[in-house]
Amino acid sequence: MARTKGDHEARRRDVSEAVWRVLAGKGFTGLTLRAVAAELGATTGLLTHYFPTKQALVGYALDILEQRTLGRPRRTGGDGLAAFRDALLDILPLTAAATDSNRIWVSSWDTALSDAGLSGDYARKYAAGRDRLRDRVAAAQQLGELPPGDPGAIAAGAQAFVLGLVVQALFDPAAFPPERQVAMLDTYLAALTR
Repeated sequence: MARTKGDHEARRRDVSEAVWRVLAGKGFTGLTLRAVAAELGATTGLLTHYFPTKQALVGYALDILEQRTLGRPRRTGGDGLAAFRDALLDILPLTAAATDSNRIWVSSWDTALSDAGLSGDYARKYAAGRDRLRDRVAAAQQLGELPPGDPGAIAAGAQAFVLGLVVQALFDPAAFPPERQVAMLDTYLAALTR
């Protein structure tokens, strides 16, 4: 019996979920065809139809990570400083899903740093994130909620702060539970408003 397009799409969704579970549990270093096949309950031969090489699997995993990151619900608490705060909160590992996503992002850094193409792509992604933050900083400055200054520099500092907080929370979640992360972010933002 011939396979239908629906069968192929359903299988691809199953593969995507298996890749995500491997990433969440083992990070990029644990991402292998064998690990995905085991998670899927299939053979590695089946997976080679989707991913003929490890690089193809890694590329696919990075696509899944970006799609899930972009598709995550976002806070929309208002304009100006509230919008800036919301954007920074959306980065932090405050929920189980956000923790998984951050764990995967952090584990992908080594892969990206060892590949010039991926490294450039990551640099563009982080620059785009800073641009979005810069726009929120500028809006908060126009409302008088943040003092004058270079919005790009403020955005870069805020991005660096939250990414550092992400790493600390991933390595020591008991010392950096969600409520402490939020309190630290609020202290950081209060310092910016002075």
